[in-house]
This record gives sequence, C-alpha cells and structure tokens, in this order.
Amino acid sequence: MIPLDHYIYLSSILFAIGVTGVLMRRNMIVLFMCIELMLNASNLLLVALSQYHSDSAAQVFVFFVMLVAAAEAAVGLAILVMLYRNNPTTQIDVWNRLKN
Repeated sequence: MIPLDHYIYLSSILFAIGVTGVLMRRNMIVLFMCIELMLNASNLLLVALSQYHSDSAAQVFVFFVMLVAAAEAAVGLAILVMLYRNNPTTQIDVWNRLKN
C-alpha cells in the first residue's frame, strides 16, 4: 500500500507545475492544459484522502469536478476556436486589445 504522504507530495508537485504554467505561459492552449493539471492534482488528493479515510463522499465530489472540468474545456476551446478565426494566433498578449 502506498503511503498517503506520497499522494500529497505528487499532488502538490502537479499543482505547483500547473500554477507555474498558468503564471508563466502566454499560449491559450497551454493555459487550458495547466488549469486541467491543477484540477487533476486536486482530484488525485481528494481520491487519496477518500481512500485513506474509507469515505466515498469525496469521490462523488471528484466526479462533479471532472464534469465541470470537461464543460470548461469544451466552452474554453470553443471560444478559442472562434477567437482564432478572427486573429490566427493563440497568444494571450495579442488578444489583449479586445478589452477596448
């Protein structure tokens, strides 16, 4: 049996990679992947804690988080495709002018 500490370390590392990617990258597709990585890191920790405490309530919550993540990816990629048709780039800095 794998100790709970290993799951906590792995989840923390994955979440830190995701946060670093969100803060450092300017590509919209990479940004979506980093957000998904952060959500999966939290899901991993929730499932590990749920298994450790022998409670399945957190696993139901993980299921709903996965549903929200899938909806976020679908809507985000649809918006990305529509923006890409107007301006063929995925760089966030170029789209900054859309604020005005």
